[in-house]
Amino acid sequence: MQDYLHQKDGIFPSVCSLDCPDQCGLLVHKQNGKIIKVEGDPNHPVTKGNICNKVRNMAERIYDPNRLQYPMKRVGKKGEGKFERISWNEAVSTITNRWKELIEEYGPESILPYSFYGNMGVLNAEGMDRRFFHRLGASRLDRTICQAAGSIGYKYTMGDSIGIDPEETTDTKLFLFWGINAVSTNMHQMTIAQKARKNGAKIVVIDVHKNHTGRVADWFIPILPGTDSALALGLMHILYAENMVNRDFLNEYTVGDHELQKHVLQYDPQTVSGITGVPVEDIYKLARMYGKTSPSFIRIGNGLQHHDNGGMCVRTISCLPALTGQWLVKGGGAIKSNSGYLAQNTDALQRPDLLKNQQTRIINMNQIGQELLQNDQPIRSMFVYSCNPVVVAPSANKVKEGLMRDDLFTVVHDLFFTETAAYADIVLPATSAFENMDIYTSYWHQYMQIQQPVIEKYGESKSNVEVMRLLANGMGYTDSVFLDSEEEMIEQALDYENNPYIEGITLQALLENQYVKASSKSLFPLKTPSGKIELYSKKMEEDGYPSLPTYIPLEGETDGTYLYIPAPNHNFLNSTFSNNEKHVSMEKYPKLFMNVQDASLNGIENGDLVKVWNDRGECEIIASVGDNVLPGVVVTQGLWADEKDKKQLVNSLTPDRIADMGGGATFFSGRVNVKKVHKTI
Repeated sequence: MQDYLHQKDGIFPSVCSLDCPDQCGLLVHKQNGKIIKVEGDPNHPVTKGNICNKVRNMAERIYDPNRLQYPMKRVGKKGEGKFERISWNEAVSTITNRWKELIEEYGPESILPYSFYGNMGVLNAEGMDRRFFHRLGASRLDRTICQAAGSIGYKYTMGDSIGIDPEETTDTKLFLFWGINAVSTNMHQMTIAQKARKNGAKIVVIDVHKNHTGRVADWFIPILPGTDSALALGLMHILYAENMVNRDFLNEYTVGDHELQKHVLQYDPQTVSGITGVPVEDIYKLARMYGKTSPSFIRIGNGLQHHDNGGMCVRTISCLPALTGQWLVKGGGAIKSNSGYLAQNTDALQRPDLLKNQQTRIINMNQIGQELLQNDQPIRSMFVYSCNPVVVAPSANKVKEGLMRDDLFTVVHDLFFTETAAYADIVLPATSAFENMDIYTSYWHQYMQIQQPVIEKYGESKSNVEVMRLLANGMGYTDSVFLDSEEEMIEQALDYENNPYIEGITLQALLENQYVKASSKSLFPLKTPSGKIELYSKKMEEDGYPSLPTYIPLEGETDGTYLYIPAPNHNFLNSTFSNNEKHVSMEKYPKLFMNVQDASLNGIENGDLVKVWNDRGECEIIASVGDNVLPGVVVTQGLWADEKDKKQLVNSLTPDRIADMGGGATFFSGRVNVKKVHKTI
């Protein structure tokens, strides 16, 4: 193990901790013990030294004067933001004493951990915390806010979160970016695509908004929200009708080919055009381009799964590469997520056996607002870490109302005084990833990476692992699992014979090499019941879904003229960076993208301040009028800080319904009204 921590000057290897598929290799420059520069590692096989603005400016975030340095307790009213400094001993005793009282009176399920992947480190995001809350017996959190619906849909077809190796897409001739703003959220896949374009490859983008990625495409195809499965079925209709399918592949590697061929007869181009808003001639053009180009690759994004029908959308699109046999062609196939290649021994890491009551309730994180407001077995304490639910959770006004409860004891562990921290009783300072030992697994490329501590802890900050150890001690737990070192936890996680892809990845190999790639194995047999690609899925039928890919319309919302999509922007990552001045200055201000036809009907001009509202909440945002969205659709970008003098909390508008699969979120299936407030530009 290298001691980077105590070397005051030099350049040291690191890894990006952000919730991003690229998970870049980094080089950290130190001077007098502080990071003065972050750059990409040019030797990383995939990211090759290129990094985004978010990471390039990370040093400013790490040393931001607003960063939390010590524990605090609330001395004012909830939401008022008045706190005073306390010691770690007082913080831990206050928390554990309150929890002991709650457990005695209401049981351990009255306590809820609430977290996501603000830090993608395996130990800090899903290691010691899981051990502690399992031992505590707390309510379990269903962490489904991001990829859940699409992951389940993809697995019905492909059996696991596995796709092609993105390094092989250098050979791809047709890139189909479907529901992903890759320029902003998967930049290295776009870099590969642009290099391949110099050798004749084409880039096609299907999305509800002509964002950065749509603007650099060879062909941008706008689509109405939630209709992606219909378009995929329309492509299948033409592929079969014009004999552009690979019969040999279908016969050997799939189940349900004949059933699917009959099924898609109903999805003729005219019908599909009426559903999707994509012209008939474009449906034919795209189908023929996909059917006749090889290798072809589909990058399936997160966006389209955030609908009521999100799981089925991804399940349907994931069938397309099988029809043309692309899985056997280098550079052909698809990626939704590649996390299956780097799966570890989660039982050894998280120790679910510590949970005495295996029937402990599970609370879906998307519905935290309504859960905090319900009276039947109420949540009486929340421990929030690596997440900022006031800004990122749907139906945000419910979340804020729930957090205002006087009888709710809330603890927030974070780098900054977030919007959620304003409602806390105790606030704890968190370390950055550069201050921790951890391992990282990409969900796009196939390299696992290690982070060794590079800088001293900022102020009195502590990692999630350290805090959970302190809380376990405060609760009086003597289980040896809370004494495991980070190195021991890594070794436990990597000891996993059920995943042959990581058989060569060890702690020692990571320490010596910084990053290690998953082993290369045959894709087949798959982990589906049949071992094949399941175009027809009996398992789906057993689970209450259509056995064949099917277009299912969005749930009808009565309040709202426009379909509303709150998409990510270029310089924030969820709410991360939305409180950093440099990143805010790069984004300038939130915008509502609106079609010129809709704007004209409402007397709205480019630059006008508009009110956006529904029965869940309201915002005031600057209109950006043009042809970047279809009529009937409006789009915002970014989760902007919840400031008292600005109405820009876009998740106050989003539904907290649950998607069709996996308990996923439905951020993109809401509707809103829009009207002009006044002219501003």
